[in-house]
Amino acid sequence: MTATTAATPNPAAATGGGHPKRWLILGVICLAQLTVLLDNTVLNVAIPSLTRELDASTTDIQWMINAYALVQSGLLLTAGNAADRYGRKRMLLTGLALFGVGSLAAGLAQSSAQLIAARAGMGIGGALLMTTTLAVVVQIFDDSERVKAIAVWSTVSSLGFAGGPLLGGFMLDHFWWGAIFLVNLPVAAIGLVAVAALVPESKHKQGDRPDLLGAVLSTIGMTALVYAIINGPDHGWLSGHVLVSATLGLLAMGVFAYWELRTPYPMLDMHFFRDQRFVGAVAGAILVAFGMTGSLFLLTQHLQFVLGYDPLDAGLRTAPLALTVVVLNLSGVGARLLPRLGTPGTIALGMAMVSGGLASIALLGSHGYGGMLLGLVVMGAGVSLSMPAMANAIMSAIPPEKAGVGAGINGTLAEFGNGLGVAVLGAVLNARFTALASVAAASLPAALAAADGPAERARIADAFAAGLETSQLVGAVAVLAGGLLAALLLRRAERGTKPAA
Repeated sequence: MTATTAATPNPAAATGGGHPKRWLILGVICLAQLTVLLDNTVLNVAIPSLTRELDASTTDIQWMINAYALVQSGLLLTAGNAADRYGRKRMLLTGLALFGVGSLAAGLAQSSAQLIAARAGMGIGGALLMTTTLAVVVQIFDDSERVKAIAVWSTVSSLGFAGGPLLGGFMLDHFWWGAIFLVNLPVAAIGLVAVAALVPESKHKQGDRPDLLGAVLSTIGMTALVYAIINGPDHGWLSGHVLVSATLGLLAMGVFAYWELRTPYPMLDMHFFRDQRFVGAVAGAILVAFGMTGSLFLLTQHLQFVLGYDPLDAGLRTAPLALTVVVLNLSGVGARLLPRLGTPGTIALGMAMVSGGLASIALLGSHGYGGMLLGLVVMGAGVSLSMPAMANAIMSAIPPEKAGVGAGINGTLAEFGNGLGVAVLGAVLNARFTALASVAAASLPAALAAADGPAERARIADAFAAGLETSQLVGAVAVLAGGLLAALLLRRAERGTKPAA
Protein backbone atom coordinates (compact mmCIF):
# COMPACT_ATOMS: atom_id res chain seq x y z
CA MET A 1 0.00 0.00 0.00
CA THR A 2 2.96 2.35 0.52
CA ALA A 3 5.33 1.72 -2.33
CA THR A 4 6.81 3.60 -5.18
CA THR A 5 5.50 3.07 -8.69
CA ALA A 6 5.81 -0.45 -9.99
CA ALA A 7 7.69 0.65 -13.08
CA THR A 8 10.37 2.47 -11.09
CA PRO A 9 10.98 1.02 -7.62
CA ASN A 10 12.70 3.07 -4.99
CA PRO A 11 16.39 3.05 -5.99
CA ALA A 12 17.61 3.82 -2.49
CA ALA A 13 15.93 0.74 -1.15
CA ALA A 14 17.10 -1.39 -4.05
CA THR A 15 20.80 -0.58 -3.93
CA GLY A 16 21.28 -0.20 -0.20
CA GLY A 17 23.43 2.87 -0.77
CA GLY A 18 21.00 5.16 -2.49
CA HIS A 19 20.42 5.89 -6.15
CA PRO A 20 23.66 5.44 -8.18
CA LYS A 21 23.36 8.99 -9.56
CA ARG A 22 22.05 10.51 -6.35
CA TRP A 23 24.63 13.31 -6.02
CA LEU A 24 24.15 14.40 -9.63
CA ILE A 25 20.38 14.41 -9.06
CA LEU A 26 20.88 16.44 -5.87
CA GLY A 27 22.82 19.04 -7.85
CA VAL A 28 20.02 19.32 -10.41
CA ILE A 29 17.22 19.76 -7.88
CA CYS A 30 19.30 22.19 -5.79
CA LEU A 31 19.78 24.36 -8.88
CA ALA A 32 16.01 24.41 -9.41
CA GLN A 33 15.41 25.20 -5.74
CA LEU A 34 18.00 27.99 -5.75
CA THR A 35 16.16 29.73 -8.58
CA VAL A 36 12.90 29.59 -6.63
CA LEU A 37 14.52 30.98 -3.49
CA LEU A 38 16.30 33.79 -5.31
CA ASP A 39 12.96 35.04 -6.58
CA ASN A 40 11.78 35.55 -3.00
CA THR A 41 14.15 38.52 -2.61
CA VAL A 42 15.44 39.45 -6.08
CA LEU A 43 12.56 41.86 -6.74
CA ASN A 44 13.38 44.09 -3.76
CA VAL A 45 16.24 45.87 -5.52
CA ALA A 46 14.13 46.48 -8.66
CA ILE A 47 11.51 48.61 -6.88
CA PRO A 48 12.80 51.97 -8.21
CA SER A 49 12.91 50.63 -11.79
CA LEU A 50 9.41 49.15 -11.56
CA THR A 51 8.03 52.35 -10.08
CA ARG A 52 9.50 54.37 -12.93
CA GLU A 53 8.94 52.10 -15.94
CA LEU A 54 5.57 50.54 -15.07
CA ASP A 55 4.24 53.58 -13.23
CA ALA A 56 3.61 51.27 -10.28
CA SER A 57 2.05 52.57 -7.09
CA THR A 58 3.17 51.55 -3.60
CA THR A 59 0.27 49.09 -3.44
CA ASP A 60 1.28 47.62 -6.82
CA ILE A 61 4.84 47.11 -5.61
CA GLN A 62 3.65 45.36 -2.45
CA TRP A 63 1.52 42.96 -4.49
CA MET A 64 4.37 42.31 -6.94
CA ILE A 65 6.53 41.21 -4.02
CA ASN A 66 3.86 39.45 -1.95
CA ALA A 67 1.91 37.65 -4.70
CA TYR A 68 4.77 35.18 -5.14
CA ALA A 69 5.21 34.48 -1.42
CA LEU A 70 1.47 34.29 -0.73
CA VAL A 71 0.66 31.80 -3.48
CA GLN A 72 3.76 29.71 -2.77
CA SER A 73 3.18 29.44 0.99
CA GLY A 74 -0.55 28.89 0.59
CA LEU A 75 -0.04 25.89 -1.71
CA LEU A 76 2.86 24.13 0.04
CA LEU A 77 0.77 21.46 1.81
CA THR A 78 -1.41 20.89 -1.24
CA ALA A 79 1.63 20.67 -3.51
CA GLY A 80 3.31 18.15 -1.20
CA ASN A 81 0.22 15.98 -1.12
CA ALA A 82 -0.06 16.12 -4.94
CA ALA A 83 3.58 15.03 -5.25
CA ASP A 84 3.00 12.02 -2.98
CA ARG A 85 -0.19 11.03 -4.78
CA TYR A 86 0.57 11.68 -8.45
CA GLY A 87 4.33 11.29 -8.59
CA ARG A 88 7.20 13.41 -7.33
CA LYS A 89 9.04 13.46 -10.65
CA ARG A 90 5.85 14.45 -12.46
CA MET A 91 5.20 17.32 -10.06
CA LEU A 92 8.85 18.43 -10.23
CA LEU A 93 8.58 18.66 -14.02
CA THR A 94 5.25 20.48 -13.73
CA GLY A 95 6.72 22.93 -11.23
CA LEU A 96 9.71 23.69 -13.46
CA ALA A 97 7.44 24.24 -16.46
CA LEU A 98 5.07 26.56 -14.57
CA PHE A 99 7.97 28.47 -13.06
CA GLY A 100 9.56 28.93 -16.47
CA VAL A 101 6.32 30.11 -18.12
CA GLY A 102 5.66 32.48 -15.20
CA SER A 103 9.20 33.88 -15.45
CA LEU A 104 8.76 34.52 -19.18
CA ALA A 105 5.45 36.28 -18.58
CA ALA A 106 6.98 38.37 -15.76
CA GLY A 107 9.98 39.40 -17.86
CA LEU A 108 7.75 40.54 -20.72
CA ALA A 109 5.04 42.18 -18.57
CA GLN A 110 3.85 45.58 -19.78
CA SER A 111 1.79 46.58 -16.74
CA SER A 112 1.67 46.14 -12.99
CA ALA A 113 -1.35 43.82 -13.25
CA GLN A 114 0.44 41.54 -15.72
CA LEU A 115 3.51 41.33 -13.50
CA ILE A 116 1.43 40.55 -10.39
CA ALA A 117 -0.41 37.75 -12.25
CA ALA A 118 2.88 36.35 -13.56
CA ARG A 119 4.39 36.37 -10.08
CA ALA A 120 1.38 34.44 -8.77
CA GLY A 121 1.91 31.85 -11.51
CA MET A 122 5.57 31.58 -10.53
CA GLY A 123 4.40 30.98 -6.94
CA ILE A 124 2.43 27.90 -8.05
CA GLY A 125 5.53 26.46 -9.70
CA GLY A 126 7.64 27.43 -6.69
CA ALA A 127 5.36 25.56 -4.29
CA LEU A 128 5.66 22.38 -6.38
CA LEU A 129 9.45 22.73 -6.57
CA MET A 130 9.98 23.47 -2.87
CA THR A 131 8.09 20.37 -1.77
CA THR A 132 9.25 17.87 -4.41
CA THR A 133 12.95 18.67 -4.13
CA LEU A 134 13.15 17.66 -0.46
CA ALA A 135 10.84 14.68 -1.06
CA VAL A 136 13.14 13.42 -3.83
CA VAL A 137 16.18 13.80 -1.55
CA VAL A 138 14.48 11.55 1.02
CA GLN A 139 13.70 8.97 -1.66
CA ILE A 140 17.13 8.69 -3.34
CA PHE A 141 19.42 8.79 -0.28
CA ASP A 142 19.58 6.07 2.38
CA ASP A 143 19.96 6.69 6.10
CA SER A 144 23.77 6.77 6.00
CA GLU A 145 23.93 9.80 3.69
CA ARG A 146 20.56 11.50 4.09
CA VAL A 147 21.67 14.00 6.76
CA LYS A 148 24.59 15.16 4.60
CA ALA A 149 22.29 15.45 1.56
CA ILE A 150 19.74 17.48 3.53
CA ALA A 151 22.57 19.72 4.75
CA VAL A 152 23.52 20.44 1.13
CA TRP A 153 19.84 21.01 0.30
CA SER A 154 19.42 23.44 3.22
CA THR A 155 22.60 25.28 2.20
CA VAL A 156 20.78 26.38 -0.92
CA SER A 157 18.27 28.23 1.27
CA SER A 158 21.03 30.38 2.72
CA LEU A 159 22.49 31.04 -0.73
CA GLY A 160 19.09 32.02 -2.07
CA PHE A 161 18.38 34.34 0.85
CA ALA A 162 21.71 36.16 0.54
CA GLY A 163 22.09 35.99 -3.23
CA GLY A 164 18.76 37.48 -4.34
CA PRO A 165 19.60 41.15 -3.78
CA LEU A 166 23.14 40.69 -5.15
CA LEU A 167 21.92 38.96 -8.33
CA GLY A 168 19.19 41.57 -8.77
CA GLY A 169 21.66 44.43 -8.35
CA PHE A 170 24.06 42.91 -10.90
CA MET A 171 21.31 42.33 -13.49
CA LEU A 172 19.91 45.83 -13.08
CA ASP A 173 23.38 47.35 -13.54
CA HIS A 174 23.74 45.64 -16.93
CA PHE A 175 20.21 44.99 -18.25
CA TRP A 176 16.61 46.18 -17.96
CA TRP A 177 14.41 45.06 -15.07
CA GLY A 178 12.79 42.14 -16.96
CA ALA A 179 16.15 40.35 -17.12
CA ILE A 180 15.88 39.42 -13.43
CA PHE A 181 13.07 37.04 -14.47
CA LEU A 182 14.29 35.94 -17.90
CA VAL A 183 17.51 34.64 -16.34
CA ASN A 184 15.35 31.84 -14.88
CA LEU A 185 14.52 30.43 -18.33
CA PRO A 186 17.80 28.59 -19.09
CA VAL A 187 17.79 27.17 -15.56
CA ALA A 188 14.24 25.89 -15.99
CA ALA A 189 15.10 24.40 -19.40
CA ILE A 190 18.21 22.63 -18.07
CA GLY A 191 16.21 21.42 -15.07
CA LEU A 192 13.45 19.96 -17.25
CA VAL A 193 15.91 17.96 -19.35
CA ALA A 194 17.97 16.79 -16.38
CA VAL A 195 14.96 15.81 -14.24
CA ALA A 196 13.38 13.91 -17.13
CA ALA A 197 16.62 12.00 -17.71
CA LEU A 198 17.89 11.42 -14.17
CA VAL A 199 15.23 11.60 -11.45
CA PRO A 200 13.37 8.35 -10.73
CA GLU A 201 9.60 8.45 -10.36
CA SER A 202 8.13 7.66 -6.96
CA LYS A 203 4.70 8.04 -5.45
CA HIS A 204 2.41 6.71 -2.75
CA LYS A 205 0.42 3.93 -4.40
CA GLN A 206 -2.89 4.04 -2.66
CA GLY A 207 -6.38 3.99 -4.10
CA ASP A 208 -7.86 6.69 -1.92
CA ARG A 209 -9.60 9.63 -3.46
CA PRO A 210 -8.11 13.14 -3.32
CA ASP A 211 -8.87 15.25 -0.26
CA LEU A 212 -10.20 18.22 -2.23
CA LEU A 213 -11.87 19.93 0.72
CA GLY A 214 -8.67 19.64 2.76
CA ALA A 215 -6.68 21.18 -0.10
CA VAL A 216 -9.09 24.13 -0.39
CA LEU A 217 -9.19 24.75 3.37
CA SER A 218 -5.40 24.56 3.83
CA THR A 219 -4.80 26.88 0.87
CA ILE A 220 -7.29 29.48 2.13
CA GLY A 221 -6.04 29.23 5.72
CA MET A 222 -2.34 29.42 4.92
CA THR A 223 -2.74 32.25 2.41
CA ALA A 224 -4.84 34.32 4.81
CA LEU A 225 -2.46 33.81 7.74
CA VAL A 226 0.66 34.63 5.73
CA TYR A 227 -1.09 37.70 4.32
CA ALA A 228 -1.84 38.90 7.85
CA ILE A 229 1.75 38.30 8.97
CA ILE A 230 3.19 40.13 5.94
CA ASN A 231 0.91 43.16 6.26
CA GLY A 232 0.72 43.44 10.06
CA PRO A 233 3.94 45.46 10.55
CA ASP A 234 3.04 47.97 7.81
CA HIS A 235 -0.69 48.41 8.33
CA GLY A 236 -0.93 47.74 12.06
CA TRP A 237 -1.94 44.53 13.78
CA LEU A 238 -5.32 45.96 14.77
CA SER A 239 -6.18 47.29 11.33
CA GLY A 240 -9.38 45.96 9.80
CA HIS A 241 -8.06 43.93 6.89
CA VAL A 242 -5.23 42.39 8.94
CA LEU A 243 -7.67 41.27 11.65
CA VAL A 244 -10.13 39.94 9.07
CA SER A 245 -7.38 38.05 7.25
CA ALA A 246 -5.97 36.55 10.47
CA THR A 247 -9.44 35.54 11.68
CA LEU A 248 -10.28 33.94 8.32
CA GLY A 249 -6.96 32.07 8.34
CA LEU A 250 -7.40 30.73 11.87
CA LEU A 251 -10.98 29.65 11.19
CA ALA A 252 -10.01 27.92 7.95
CA MET A 253 -7.10 26.09 9.59
CA GLY A 254 -9.34 25.08 12.51
CA VAL A 255 -11.92 23.61 10.14
CA PHE A 256 -9.06 21.99 8.19
CA ALA A 257 -7.77 20.25 11.35
CA TYR A 258 -11.31 19.12 12.24
CA TRP A 259 -11.86 17.75 8.75
CA GLU A 260 -8.48 15.99 8.58
CA LEU A 261 -9.21 14.14 11.82
CA ARG A 262 -12.46 12.77 10.44
CA THR A 263 -11.96 12.12 6.74
CA PRO A 264 -10.84 8.55 5.92
CA TYR A 265 -8.23 9.83 3.44
CA PRO A 266 -6.65 12.95 4.99
CA MET A 267 -4.24 15.19 3.14
CA LEU A 268 -2.32 15.72 6.41
CA ASP A 269 -2.46 13.03 9.06
CA MET A 270 -3.00 15.06 12.25
CA HIS A 271 -1.70 12.13 14.32
CA PHE A 272 1.81 13.20 13.30
CA PHE A 273 1.47 15.82 16.04
CA ARG A 274 1.35 13.05 18.65
CA ASP A 275 4.98 12.20 17.80
CA GLN A 276 7.28 14.12 20.14
CA ARG A 277 10.08 13.95 17.57
CA PHE A 278 7.85 15.73 15.10
CA VAL A 279 6.60 18.35 17.58
CA GLY A 280 10.13 19.04 18.85
CA ALA A 281 11.51 19.49 15.35
CA VAL A 282 8.54 21.70 14.41
CA ALA A 283 9.13 24.00 17.39
CA GLY A 284 12.82 24.27 16.63
CA ALA A 285 12.34 24.92 12.90
CA ILE A 286 9.93 27.79 13.53
CA LEU A 287 12.20 29.47 16.06
CA VAL A 288 15.41 29.16 14.03
CA ALA A 289 13.64 30.81 11.09
CA PHE A 290 12.18 33.34 13.56
CA GLY A 291 15.60 34.32 14.92
CA MET A 292 17.51 34.32 11.63
CA THR A 293 15.00 36.20 9.47
CA GLY A 294 13.96 38.63 12.20
CA SER A 295 17.59 39.36 12.98
CA LEU A 296 18.54 40.02 9.37
CA PHE A 297 15.48 42.24 8.96
CA LEU A 298 16.73 44.36 11.86
CA LEU A 299 20.38 44.19 10.80
CA THR A 300 19.76 45.71 7.38
CA GLN A 301 18.07 48.67 9.08
CA HIS A 302 20.91 48.99 11.60
CA LEU A 303 23.56 48.94 8.87
CA GLN A 304 21.79 51.56 6.77
CA PHE A 305 20.13 53.87 9.32
CA VAL A 306 22.63 53.73 12.19
CA LEU A 307 25.99 52.88 10.57
CA GLY A 308 25.27 54.68 7.28
CA TYR A 309 25.89 51.97 4.65
CA ASP A 310 24.05 51.99 1.31
CA PRO A 311 21.74 49.03 0.45
CA LEU A 312 24.34 47.03 -1.53
CA ASP A 313 27.02 47.48 1.13
CA ALA A 314 24.51 46.49 3.80
CA GLY A 315 23.65 43.34 1.86
CA LEU A 316 27.33 42.44 1.47
CA ARG A 317 27.91 42.89 5.21
CA THR A 318 25.18 40.37 6.09
CA ALA A 319 26.68 37.81 3.68
CA PRO A 320 29.07 36.22 6.27
CA LEU A 321 26.07 34.49 7.86
CA ALA A 322 25.17 32.73 4.61
CA LEU A 323 28.81 32.05 3.73
CA THR A 324 29.39 30.39 7.10
CA VAL A 325 26.36 28.14 6.56
CA VAL A 326 27.60 27.21 3.07
CA VAL A 327 31.16 26.42 4.14
CA LEU A 328 30.20 24.33 7.17
CA ASN A 329 27.40 22.42 5.43
CA LEU A 330 29.42 21.64 2.31
CA SER A 331 32.34 20.49 4.47
CA GLY A 332 30.00 18.09 6.27
CA VAL A 333 30.69 19.33 9.80
CA GLY A 334 27.07 18.95 10.93
CA ALA A 335 26.70 15.53 9.32
CA ARG A 336 29.76 14.29 11.23
CA LEU A 337 28.67 15.80 14.55
CA LEU A 338 25.11 14.45 14.40
CA PRO A 339 25.99 10.77 15.08
CA ARG A 340 28.21 11.81 17.99
CA LEU A 341 25.89 14.33 19.66
CA GLY A 342 22.56 12.85 18.60
CA THR A 343 19.73 14.86 17.09
CA PRO A 344 18.69 16.53 20.40
CA GLY A 345 22.25 17.52 21.26
CA THR A 346 22.99 18.84 17.77
CA ILE A 347 19.83 20.96 17.72
CA ALA A 348 20.45 22.27 21.24
CA LEU A 349 24.05 23.23 20.39
CA GLY A 350 23.08 24.82 17.08
CA MET A 351 20.24 26.90 18.50
CA ALA A 352 22.37 27.96 21.48
CA MET A 353 24.91 29.28 18.95
CA VAL A 354 22.17 31.11 17.02
CA SER A 355 21.07 32.65 20.33
CA GLY A 356 24.66 33.57 21.20
CA GLY A 357 25.12 35.19 17.81
CA LEU A 358 22.02 37.31 18.29
CA ALA A 359 23.22 38.37 21.73
CA SER A 360 26.66 39.21 20.33
CA ILE A 361 25.09 41.42 17.66
CA ALA A 362 22.95 43.16 20.28
CA LEU A 363 25.73 43.80 22.79
CA LEU A 364 28.82 44.22 20.59
CA GLY A 365 27.47 45.46 17.27
CA SER A 366 25.85 48.70 18.36
CA HIS A 367 28.77 50.99 17.47
CA GLY A 368 30.64 49.15 14.73
CA TYR A 369 30.77 46.19 12.37
CA GLY A 370 33.34 44.05 14.23
CA GLY A 371 30.98 42.75 16.90
CA MET A 372 28.27 42.30 14.31
CA LEU A 373 30.58 40.17 12.15
CA LEU A 374 31.34 37.91 15.11
CA GLY A 375 27.64 37.48 15.77
CA LEU A 376 26.87 36.70 12.11
CA VAL A 377 29.55 33.99 11.96
CA VAL A 378 28.36 32.39 15.22
CA MET A 379 24.75 32.51 13.99
CA GLY A 380 25.78 30.91 10.70
CA ALA A 381 27.54 28.09 12.52
CA GLY A 382 24.44 27.50 14.63
CA VAL A 383 22.13 27.48 11.61
CA SER A 384 24.41 25.01 9.79
CA LEU A 385 24.11 22.60 12.72
CA SER A 386 20.46 22.99 13.65
CA MET A 387 18.53 23.40 10.40
CA PRO A 388 19.61 20.15 8.64
CA ALA A 389 19.14 18.20 11.88
CA MET A 390 15.62 19.55 12.31
CA ALA A 391 14.66 18.98 8.67
CA ASN A 392 15.92 15.40 9.00
CA ALA A 393 13.97 14.96 12.26
CA ILE A 394 10.76 16.19 10.62
CA MET A 395 11.19 13.94 7.58
CA SER A 396 12.20 10.95 9.75
CA ALA A 397 9.05 11.30 11.86
CA ILE A 398 6.85 11.05 8.75
CA PRO A 399 6.46 7.81 6.74
CA PRO A 400 8.52 7.84 3.51
CA GLU A 401 5.37 7.56 1.40
CA LYS A 402 4.30 10.95 2.81
CA ALA A 403 7.62 12.66 2.02
CA GLY A 404 5.94 15.33 -0.08
CA VAL A 405 3.60 16.32 2.74
CA GLY A 406 6.58 16.34 5.11
CA ALA A 407 8.43 18.71 2.79
CA GLY A 408 5.32 20.88 2.61
CA ILE A 409 5.19 21.05 6.40
CA ASN A 410 8.89 21.96 6.54
CA GLY A 411 8.41 24.76 4.02
CA THR A 412 5.28 26.02 5.76
CA LEU A 413 7.10 26.21 9.09
CA ALA A 414 9.87 28.24 7.50
CA GLU A 415 7.32 30.70 6.08
CA PHE A 416 5.65 31.08 9.48
CA GLY A 417 8.96 31.50 11.28
CA ASN A 418 10.14 34.10 8.76
CA GLY A 419 6.95 36.13 9.05
CA LEU A 420 6.81 35.90 12.82
CA GLY A 421 10.46 36.92 13.18
CA VAL A 422 9.93 40.10 11.20
CA ALA A 423 6.61 40.85 12.89
CA VAL A 424 7.51 40.18 16.53
CA LEU A 425 11.05 41.55 16.60
CA GLY A 426 9.94 44.51 14.48
CA ALA A 427 7.16 45.24 16.96
CA VAL A 428 9.61 45.10 19.89
CA LEU A 429 11.93 47.49 18.05
CA ASN A 430 9.15 49.96 17.26
CA ALA A 431 7.79 49.92 20.82
CA ARG A 432 11.21 50.50 22.36
CA PHE A 433 12.17 53.16 19.81
CA THR A 434 8.93 55.08 20.24
CA ALA A 435 9.23 55.02 24.04
CA LEU A 436 12.85 56.22 24.07
CA ALA A 437 12.67 58.74 21.24
CA SER A 438 9.39 60.28 22.42
CA VAL A 439 8.35 61.03 18.85
CA ALA A 440 5.15 60.35 16.97
CA ALA A 441 6.89 59.19 13.76
CA ALA A 442 6.60 55.47 13.12
CA SER A 443 10.01 55.08 11.43
CA LEU A 444 13.56 56.27 11.92
CA PRO A 445 13.79 58.23 8.60
CA ALA A 446 10.55 60.07 9.39
CA ALA A 447 11.73 60.88 12.92
CA LEU A 448 15.12 62.13 11.67
CA ALA A 449 13.42 64.28 9.02
CA ALA A 450 11.28 65.92 11.72
CA ALA A 451 14.18 66.37 14.17
CA ASP A 452 15.21 69.86 15.23
CA GLY A 453 18.99 70.06 14.98
CA PRO A 454 21.96 67.62 15.19
CA ALA A 455 21.53 66.91 18.91
CA GLU A 456 17.94 65.82 18.37
CA ARG A 457 18.94 63.58 15.45
CA ALA A 458 21.70 61.97 17.53
CA ARG A 459 19.26 61.29 20.36
CA ILE A 460 16.79 59.68 17.94
CA ALA A 461 19.54 57.54 16.37
CA ASP A 462 20.61 56.37 19.84
CA ALA A 463 17.01 55.45 20.65
CA PHE A 464 16.79 53.40 17.48
CA ALA A 465 20.06 51.60 18.30
CA ALA A 466 18.73 50.83 21.80
CA GLY A 467 15.52 49.46 20.29
CA LEU A 468 17.56 47.21 17.99
CA GLU A 469 19.56 45.92 20.95
CA THR A 470 16.40 45.08 22.91
CA SER A 471 14.75 43.31 19.97
CA GLN A 472 17.87 41.24 19.25
CA LEU A 473 18.04 40.15 22.90
CA VAL A 474 14.35 39.16 22.81
CA GLY A 475 15.10 37.08 19.72
CA ALA A 476 18.10 35.47 21.46
CA VAL A 477 15.99 34.42 24.45
CA ALA A 478 13.21 33.05 22.21
CA VAL A 479 15.64 31.00 20.10
CA LEU A 480 17.45 29.60 23.15
CA ALA A 481 14.17 28.61 24.80
CA GLY A 482 12.98 27.01 21.57
CA GLY A 483 16.20 25.06 21.20
CA LEU A 484 15.99 23.68 24.73
CA LEU A 485 12.32 22.76 24.25
CA ALA A 486 13.01 21.03 20.93
CA ALA A 487 15.94 19.10 22.40
CA LEU A 488 13.89 18.04 25.43
CA LEU A 489 11.01 16.74 23.31
CA LEU A 490 13.34 14.91 20.95
CA ARG A 491 15.25 13.36 23.86
CA ARG A 492 12.02 12.15 25.46
CA ALA A 493 10.87 10.72 22.14
CA GLU A 494 14.15 8.84 21.71
CA ARG A 495 13.90 7.37 25.20
CA GLY A 496 10.31 6.32 24.51
CA THR A 497 11.31 4.39 21.39
CA LYS A 498 14.24 2.49 22.92
CA PRO A 499 12.20 -0.22 24.68
CA ALA A 500 10.25 -0.90 21.49
CA ALA A 501 13.48 -1.13 19.50
